[in-house]
Amino acid sequence: MPDAPALSPDQITLHLRRANTVAQRAKHMGRHPFGALLVAPDGDTVLAEQGNIDTVNHAESTLARTAAANYPGAYLAQCTLVTTFEPCAMCAGTIYWAGIGRVVYGADEKALRALTGNHPENPTLDLPCRTVFTAGQRTTDVVGPVAELEEELTAPHRGFWR
Repeated sequence: MPDAPALSPDQITLHLRRANTVAQRAKHMGRHPFGALLVAPDGDTVLAEQGNIDTVNHAESTLARTAAANYPGAYLAQCTLVTTFEPCAMCAGTIYWAGIGRVVYGADEKALRALTGNHPENPTLDLPCRTVFTAGQRTTDVVGPVAELEEELTAPHRGFWR
């Protein structure tokens, strides 16, 4: 299967900001402020977007399951999932099984843990998504964190986890 085409720095910034808008919308709905997008192989078209639903139905895993149900694997291998924070182990596993070829994330799990502390609704796992993907038999490219956007992407979380 062909690899997912690389996104330009401008495309990464644009999509991470849109994912952050999705996260802010989730927050306004009383949900955890995480957002994810599925970007087509052209690097511009957003095929779907998803905010966090609850502690089990994260934005990334929900989006990956929906994508797997609606697009063929060869196509998903050329797509990119863009998300505000590094996918947790559950989400990384779901992205892997969906066959999505690339992940772009803005802030890493350690930045999230600094914001959430030991909050019972987000007991973070210190397991980088790259470790999960590397354990698989197919390649999932990972881009992130994107340090220049971290402040912007963590903003919806400040004060949320108290």
